[in-house]
Amino acid sequence: MLVDNAVKGDSRVQKEARSAAASGWDVVLLGKSPNRKAQSWQLGEARVRLLPVATPLHRRRHEYRRAVLRAPLAYPPGPLAEYRKQRMKAWRAELNLRVIEAGRSGSGAAATRLLPARVLSRGMGRWVRLRARHTAALERRRKDMDTPLDRFTTAFWVRAMGERAWRRLDPGLWDLELAYGKVIDALEPDLIHANDFRMLGVGARAKLRAEAKGRTVRLVWDAHEFLPGIKPWSPHPRWHVAQCAHEREHAKYADAVTTVSASLAKMLAEHHGLSDLPDVVLNCPDTVIAPDRAAEPVPDLRALCGIGPEVPLAVYSGSAAPQRGLDIMVEALPRLPESHAAFIVPRAGSPYMQSLKARATVLGVRDRVHILPYVPHDQVVRHLAAADVGVIPIHHWPNHEIALITKFFEYSHARLPLVVSDVRTMAATVTATGQGEVFTAEDVEDYVRAMTAVLADPRRYRDAYARRDLLAEWTWEAQAAVLDGVYSRLVEGAPAPAGRRMTKVAP
Repeated sequence: MLVDNAVKGDSRVQKEARSAAASGWDVVLLGKSPNRKAQSWQLGEARVRLLPVATPLHRRRHEYRRAVLRAPLAYPPGPLAEYRKQRMKAWRAELNLRVIEAGRSGSGAAATRLLPARVLSRGMGRWVRLRARHTAALERRRKDMDTPLDRFTTAFWVRAMGERAWRRLDPGLWDLELAYGKVIDALEPDLIHANDFRMLGVGARAKLRAEAKGRTVRLVWDAHEFLPGIKPWSPHPRWHVAQCAHEREHAKYADAVTTVSASLAKMLAEHHGLSDLPDVVLNCPDTVIAPDRAAEPVPDLRALCGIGPEVPLAVYSGSAAPQRGLDIMVEALPRLPESHAAFIVPRAGSPYMQSLKARATVLGVRDRVHILPYVPHDQVVRHLAAADVGVIPIHHWPNHEIALITKFFEYSHARLPLVVSDVRTMAATVTATGQGEVFTAEDVEDYVRAMTAVLADPRRYRDAYARRDLLAEWTWEAQAAVLDGVYSRLVEGAPAPAGRRMTKVAP
């Protein structure tokens, strides 16, 4: 399996690897080391290896060149500008010290002799600062790439190279190939499971190399998102264009495609001209936990927040970013005077979470906002069950409209009443099941209405889980059977489970 993260925060990938290994496949999960040091461990019967990934290609070629015509006064790329600024400060400090020493000795002549050097240092300092400003402005322009010339060159490469244009627009994708490629080749897998769009290319190229040597390798592409509809992970204007081109080039090499919702399956089939509709594998919680994991103590959510069982507690669990809409939970707290909000996120110190803390301080509700770390994926449901409400306040983005996301299933298995924004699929599901309330995305007034309704009669919404067999198919065990069926279909004459060999590559 291939994945371009450090594995531990990715519940889907962990469950895929663990359940495939439990079904008899020999699974090696390759991930990306967060500290450039190789790491390895066991995940059930699966082996996990994190690979160091050097990133010299992360900067595009033009960022290493001087811009003689666009910014003739700018220093060359690199540390020279900072060095020159610091060197001038050191010179000025030295001259100031010599003036002090001349004054202490009572030598007016010595101080006079220093005058030309002091005048020169001031002039040189202005010159260096001017060049440094030009250097910084050039770096900003290269980062923004929003000038007519930049837009022209981007369009030129797309037109000239088509789906191969990513090589020019984001050569950093090669860094992943160079880190993973030789490792995959050495493993000689029968099947590669590539998670998401960046690992798709790594897996496809490994398949082609194997075929060139006479070996048959099957490629499963696990598409987590509809790439054309995501909010770009990087603000660089070439990033999204490059990723889409990279996905288009390599999608045709997938022998099977899996994804996270029926709506997304149809969109992928249409967008890439797939001959078969992708299989849907929902990212649902495990309902069967290994005995050794079940014995591990689960952190008490309310104890971590420092509150008792009578205090209303709304929880958000998952990635934190502006498009996730977490700010609405803070903005509403002054109008929900007894309520607390807990955010279980991967990076508590991220700029976005720091901004939420600052806003809570301004609103006078900082003591009711709790930012907590992730727990292991097989403890998430039990951890969340102590809350009163599970909140999903995501904004309207194409990808948010088409799937029930991971936290939706986690909240459901924790049997929490839900308060969700009106993104299409999730709002329709909650309305049909009666397990929560829907509010208008980014509307604080409507969010307060929904929260007030749920907190006033939480049993009404919890009873939805008892009245309907909601959770029967929302289990990882059911999804693992689908995934195992995909693997078995691709690997012809697959031996008995104990003899199967699989290398899954997850991005």
